[in-house]
Amino acid sequence: MKKYILLFVMLFALQSYAQKDKTVFELRPSQGMCMTGKGAGQDAAINPYNDGNSIAVVKNLGKNAFSIRVQYQGKIFQTRELKPGVATMIPLRQGSELYFDSELATKVKLDFKDGAN
Repeated sequence: MKKYILLFVMLFALQSYAQKDKTVFELRPSQGMCMTGKGAGQDAAINPYNDGNSIAVVKNLGKNAFSIRVQYQGKIFQTRELKPGVATMIPLRQGSELYFDSELATKVKLDFKDGAN
């Protein structure tokens, strides 16, 4: 019985560790990436709050700036440049699409918060 409990705890810890890595993305030079909003199979990240308004928490972990683009119903709603080492919060309306556009290689961390609060 103790072996099963230990195995369960180890699997849980491994799953938790693996999910943390899924929020860090490496952008290649001249790359635009759909982060969320297009749907399963097309999004790079899963927004757990996509059934309502949410907040994207974005941090530039790389050495180069990149651009954040938010589209709503096919129209660009907001663009913002994010410099290295800087974090920002981007409000996302239900149905919005979030994109990261990069001229140079960089690394980005993305998390989501509930926008209802």
